[in-house]
Amino acid sequence: MSQELTILGISAAVTAAIQLCGFGLAFALQTEKFYDILGGINFLALGIYSAIDGGHKDEAWTDNPRKVACTVVFCVSRTWLLVFLAWRAHERGGDSRFDGVKEKFFMFLFYWVFQGIWVFCISMPMILVNSSDKRYEGFSILDWVSIVAFGMAVIIEIFADVQKAIWVKKGREGGFCQIGIWKYSRHPNYFGEILQWWSAFGFAFGSGTGWNDAQWWASILSPLFTMQILLNTGGTGVMQANSTQSLKRYYEGYPEYSLYRESTSILIPFIGYKYVPKCLKRTLFFDFGCYEYQIEEQDEGENETKNFNYKTFE
Repeated sequence: MSQELTILGISAAVTAAIQLCGFGLAFALQTEKFYDILGGINFLALGIYSAIDGGHKDEAWTDNPRKVACTVVFCVSRTWLLVFLAWRAHERGGDSRFDGVKEKFFMFLFYWVFQGIWVFCISMPMILVNSSDKRYEGFSILDWVSIVAFGMAVIIEIFADVQKAIWVKKGREGGFCQIGIWKYSRHPNYFGEILQWWSAFGFAFGSGTGWNDAQWWASILSPLFTMQILLNTGGTGVMQANSTQSLKRYYEGYPEYSLYRESTSILIPFIGYKYVPKCLKRTLFFDFGCYEYQIEEQDEGENETKNFNYKTFE
């Protein structure tokens, strides 16, 4: 078995061990307090393990700038996620996701298994980079673009998280966040997260054997899984933030929100978004119709859900 597949397999085993042990302890204690913490620790464990085992006799891991750069950015990203989620859980005094869940064995187990799959899939590009036995021959143009984008995406996510946390601490002035990078994107933190893993996927290309490398193609699960969770999964990410329940308080409590929404990109930080044609918003900018506010109207005794065009109220 090749070094790449061996390290990939051991990484999967490490992930399974961490998550299943975490589940066993959490279920016994009936707590979710270290769910996110073990997710972050799992990421760092894979980064450290793949770095240690990723060197080979002709070239130590520390002598390969590609491996060092990718692992450092990866670990900074996941350390921030660990710190931020732990702080947020502490501030909220718990995690409502697990209300009525942690008492049910198989349902609670599913949450931990899902986290393990998420951690492993996200980490696949970094694991490929560290496990590769290709000698370092310099950075290609794709390498430079990808690693710079990877680092910038981490910074964007950190800035977005910190700016919103400060806004919340100050009392949520204005009702919805419009400070800093939030002036140009309604979900800049999610944009940063998605950009990170497309960048990591691009960077991993130079560690494979080319376009026919099956492990490199498999690592596309990292950005695709991230996009699925953040864009399409109910109860999380953009879907949760743009649910009828979430949007109702903005549209009914803050008339100016409709203008902010029309003139601010849903993901990609952008100036002049209100001038972008709707066809581009619905495609390239991911501002899909399913994210529009849905209201229920009574029509001849029946509930009917209609899509409101709030531009008419500007």
